[in-house]
Amino acid sequence: MNHQTITELSQAYRTFFGKGDALYQLFSPYRICPLGAHVDHQHGLVTGFAFNSGIDFLFSATETGKVEMCSLSFEGLMTFNVQRPVDEKQNNWGDYLRGAVWALQKDFTLKQGVRGVVKGSMPIGGLSSSAALLCGFVMAIDKVNHLGLDKMQVIRYASLAEREYVGLTNGILDQACVVLCESDKLLYLDTETSAYELIPFGNNAADAAEPAKLPFRLGIFFSGVTRKLTGTDYNLRVSECKTAAWIMQAYDDIHLNELQQTRLRDVPKELFDKYGERMPERFARRARHFYSECERVEAGVKAWQEGDIKRFGQLVFESCESSMNNYECGSPELIAIYKIMRQTPGIYGGRFSGAGFKGACIALVDPACEDSIREQVTKAYLAQYPQYKDSFQIFFCDPADGVDFM
Repeated sequence: MNHQTITELSQAYRTFFGKGDALYQLFSPYRICPLGAHVDHQHGLVTGFAFNSGIDFLFSATETGKVEMCSLSFEGLMTFNVQRPVDEKQNNWGDYLRGAVWALQKDFTLKQGVRGVVKGSMPIGGLSSSAALLCGFVMAIDKVNHLGLDKMQVIRYASLAEREYVGLTNGILDQACVVLCESDKLLYLDTETSAYELIPFGNNAADAAEPAKLPFRLGIFFSGVTRKLTGTDYNLRVSECKTAAWIMQAYDDIHLNELQQTRLRDVPKELFDKYGERMPERFARRARHFYSECERVEAGVKAWQEGDIKRFGQLVFESCESSMNNYECGSPELIAIYKIMRQTPGIYGGRFSGAGFKGACIALVDPACEDSIREQVTKAYLAQYPQYKDSFQIFFCDPADGVDFM
């Protein structure tokens, strides 16, 4: 958290809450997933980076259990009490705060509340700002109540809040990236077992005195169109994936579990090779994306370990092709950016970020080409969508460590 941000949040804290100083500062980063798109909810393999833009928290404890949180990015003062049962959703950003407390209350008796201010550094969809907010607030409640949560517990409670309170049936990819990532490594995560590795680029020694400089930066291309996943086909796609798994199990006369407990990871790829052509095409495409994306993750990890950024980037492009053709997501604006990226020198690879229903595209870019990339992508995109000239934005960022106190 830089000095300007601290000053801004401190002034806001005093404006909202009067005298007194906030005791704790926390930064929770946004994330990107270069490979592993749309498979975490099916317990697939994923990769990820956190990066140096996200949500800043400035807060103190309240003895009464009252939560009073304001945001410099969204409207409204969110108030409730951690010592009481959490109310139903109110369809505002405070649902993520309430959801975090709702999840923690399942296992803990909370006494201390939180009074504070948050600010997001990018008003962009597709970078998991919800996971950044949730993980940061779980850690804030943990801090003031001395719960002693480890990293995997933070991930699990934040994921539980988003799935069962907020209502988005995702996996643990977003939360894992926000919590586990390190600035000079690739997160490689099995979302079924929660086993993970943090892999240095090019097999550089993890204990090297000076980590090797990564040969890329992260490009964030905001289409100018925002969205909320609970208002898209996100949950429908999850159900379609589960149904695809059910169909293959039925063809093979395998005992079926409840659909809610069924995932494509339960079904060996050999069954898809056997029955894929018999399946309704909609469900075959969902399964095809899952199996091919997990293969791309494994190939991408190998390319990363070998220091082959061009091969890694090509796999990211291929991931986006499958997202469009097999998973069938992507707004016209994001598809336009993706096609422009493929024709832009200096972009190793890129795809839709997040669920791909509007929001942003991400890319791995050559740092020496940032100016030309900005010029070429902006010119080409606004030629197609001039109505977004005031909201289209490009950012270049660096991989960063996961959420932590400052």
